[in-house]
This record gives sequence, C-alpha cells and structure tokens, in this order.
Amino acid sequence: MRLERRHGWFLVGVAVWNFVTWAMFARNLYDAHSSGEDRPRGYWIAHSVLICVNLVLGVAFLRLGRRVLRRG
Repeated sequence: MRLERRHGWFLVGVAVWNFVTWAMFARNLYDAHSSGEDRPRGYWIAHSVLICVNLVLGVAFLRLGRRVLRRG
C-alpha cells in the first residue's frame, strides 16, 4: 500500500488527538488519585498502562505521519 500526503496528515492528526485526549485523561486520573478517590489498585494500574500504551501509539503515528510527509 502506498501512503500519500493525505494519509500522513491523517496520522499526524490522530497522533495529536491521542496526545491531547490521553494527557487530559492522565491529568484527571492524577487529580482523582490525589484527592483520595477510593478505587482498587488494579483500577489505577490498568488506566495508567492504557495511558502509556496510547501515548506510545501516538508517538508511532506521529513518526510514521512525518515520514510520509517528508517523503512527499
């Protein structure tokens, strides 16, 4: 499959969306934890892992999108 510039911009957009939404979720999770919200430990661990995985995916999408855009 040949990736075109529009695919590159799409991947960059998805990466930015990932960073914004998951950063907000991380902030909300941190605020909930620091305010003493009573949740099982697994809740905090599972959501922290989700945040990390999705931020890594965002980096991968950004790198791939930038590569496609540079290739022209």
